[in-house]
Amino acid sequence: MIKNKERLSRNNERRLVLDAIEDVLKNCDPRSIVLDNVKLVDNTLIIKDIKIKLNFRSIYVIGGGKASGYMAEALNTILKDKITAGLVIIPDYINEQLDTGKIKLWKASHPIPNAKGVEGVKKMLELAKQADKDDLVICLISGGGSALMPMPYNGITLEEKQELTRLLLNAGANIDELNTVRKHISAIKGGRLIKLLKTNIIALIISDVINDRLDTIASGLTVPDNTTYADAKRIIEKYNLWNKVSHNIRRVIEDGIKGDIEETPKPNDPIFKDVKNIILANNEFACIKAMEYFVNNGIDARILTTTLQGEAKDVGLVLASIANEIDKHNRPFNKPIALIAGGETYVSVKGNGKGGRNQELVLSALRLLDAKSKWILASIGTDGIDGNSDAAGAIIDNLTKTYVLEHNINIEDFLKENDSNTFFKNIGDVIYTGATGTNVNDITLIFIYS
Repeated sequence: MIKNKERLSRNNERRLVLDAIEDVLKNCDPRSIVLDNVKLVDNTLIIKDIKIKLNFRSIYVIGGGKASGYMAEALNTILKDKITAGLVIIPDYINEQLDTGKIKLWKASHPIPNAKGVEGVKKMLELAKQADKDDLVICLISGGGSALMPMPYNGITLEEKQELTRLLLNAGANIDELNTVRKHISAIKGGRLIKLLKTNIIALIISDVINDRLDTIASGLTVPDNTTYADAKRIIEKYNLWNKVSHNIRRVIEDGIKGDIEETPKPNDPIFKDVKNIILANNEFACIKAMEYFVNNGIDARILTTTLQGEAKDVGLVLASIANEIDKHNRPFNKPIALIAGGETYVSVKGNGKGGRNQELVLSALRLLDAKSKWILASIGTDGIDGNSDAAGAIIDNLTKTYVLEHNINIEDFLKENDSNTFFKNIGDVIYTGATGTNVNDITLIFIYS
């Protein structure tokens, strides 16, 4: 699963951390998640503790996201011929052949949406609109769905939406902010999908969002929206982008604020009465699996947080400070101990390098690690893709720092250029998994040993 694991496993402590990462990814496989949480008993679909009699004329499957193709494969295993038809949009970098039966897989780009995504959404809607009150639509939603399911709204072009996405990502907007804006320039997000469908809907969701905000995961296709056009404008202005986005986007947002364009549907809207939204897995699930792995291997382990946020390089310094405190003073915990942190940081892009939030976090932490430190820190994106690189993340320990000191490498130069991937490639501490097919946010592991 970690393609370069043998090269990275330069001691037993490193191998333990890498084994823990692999165990987390194995447990977060979307197929396993669906098969563990969705059962068919006679004619009853059981999803966690929810029971649904399948007395429907037809069952359609739609959706999109990084994990949604694998979710579709598992659902096809469960429902088989009960599925009438389906279309799910997946990233174009997934090349694995999946057995999804009557559910067609449609490929589009991520994180910047493309025309294939728009075409896929149109075909998905054509299919789903065949369903009426006697039918069921199962929507498979996972992280990445916002980019994979674009449907520009009210005269906004795809190119304008692409540029807005680039501007917000490079400015360091977090996923909540990015999706608040996306919802208000989309024909299907922010609950607008439900306005287009007149049927029973079950959304099966793998969350990649801190605190599992349903209205943020894939920009809230099937849930009421708590945000407004005014919120969207404030976010764009926060990053000094209002005069950089297109006239069409400004027009739609301003008209929405004035009430000339209808707001996204809000809580208590009756259109949601036949909709069930069910989260099957999230970042907390991944963190618990990491903790269990260490405990099962005789190492005390604690979850620091499942809501890790902030500028990646600042968060890296905080986590390194905690590791140093335990390493040098056995407080607040005695070593050996493993610490787990889940969530999603961000990078305010200033340079022209290659990297991502996980690699930048790890590189920044390396500044506070010395050649005698007895701790390891690794951080990955569970989707296997960190930023604009082909890596999942990176790992550091005293061997890393020794190499840096011996070769007189200036860490600050790489941080200034947001070039963490080049740094870790050069020294051989980048973690490669390839696309994992899942997405439950990021996970950071710190192992302080004796």
